[in-house]
Amino acid sequence: MILLLLACAASQAQQPPARSKPTEAPPTLKVDVKLVNVYVTVTDAHGGPVSGLKKENFTLQEDGRDQTISVFDKESAVPLSIALAIDTSLSTRHDLPLEQASAKRFARAIMRPVDALSVFGFSETVLQSTPYTSDLKRIDDGIDHIRLGAATALFDAVFLASRSLDRRQGRKVLVLITDGGDTVSKVDYKEAVRAAEEAEGIVYSIIVVPIENSAGRETGGEHALIQLSEDTGGKYYYATSMSQLDEAFRQISDELRTQYLLAYYPSERTSNSQFRRIQVSVSGPPDTAIYRVRHRAGYYTSKSDF
Repeated sequence: MILLLLACAASQAQQPPARSKPTEAPPTLKVDVKLVNVYVTVTDAHGGPVSGLKKENFTLQEDGRDQTISVFDKESAVPLSIALAIDTSLSTRHDLPLEQASAKRFARAIMRPVDALSVFGFSETVLQSTPYTSDLKRIDDGIDHIRLGAATALFDAVFLASRSLDRRQGRKVLVLITDGGDTVSKVDYKEAVRAAEEAEGIVYSIIVVPIENSAGRETGGEHALIQLSEDTGGKYYYATSMSQLDEAFRQISDELRTQYLLAYYPSERTSNSQFRRIQVSVSGPPDTAIYRVRHRAGYYTSKSDF
């Protein structure tokens, strides 16, 4: 605190010139130095997952500064929590039975006893029809019991499913099946993205585009889903048929079996920003130049008050 001393009027003429107030330093945020987990997917030129990489093949940076990788592991042994959110608005009514059948096959292909999946249906409201469970019969029942509604609360679904994942341990994945529209959400896109990033959720978006309705597509919603998937280290897919739905689920399943875990303690304990950016690169193998590396864009130094 700066104290200004005012001399009496009699000695005013003898005062030295007033000094300007020092410029205040920009505020800094203290960063929690707990371990930061980064789940990384590496794919080849054909989009296939790359396995067999080692710790020394990876370089990790935070805000442009090299970080020491303290933990390196293959992700096949880490428990997986999946929030499966299915759009049940009127615009998806013709495709919903196909989506339900495909989602059941995905659950049977990916689930292990250590994993858990929760089913959400969303239209004008978001309803969790099955809590997190590894019981395939309960999962099937939850998928069967989602019901059609009128409007689409897509961002609310992302927000609420992410909040449910935030309380889980291990890898956390949000799989969205939707035509990309949003009409009645109470939260906006930025709030939905932040909730997913704070939960460390990896978002996979399956955008269902019926050919007969392609002229009336909600491309703005599609672009939002694409950005959301990329920012969280996930991926987006387009599907116009049952076979494409199944193929999207198959690719998601393959990726989740071949992810890498890189974890580090941030070298800097203070930050001028609430968000720290993460960069991961791969080197070593001959085909490294054509590999694509996907991971979350970064993390928040403090959690929101949503």
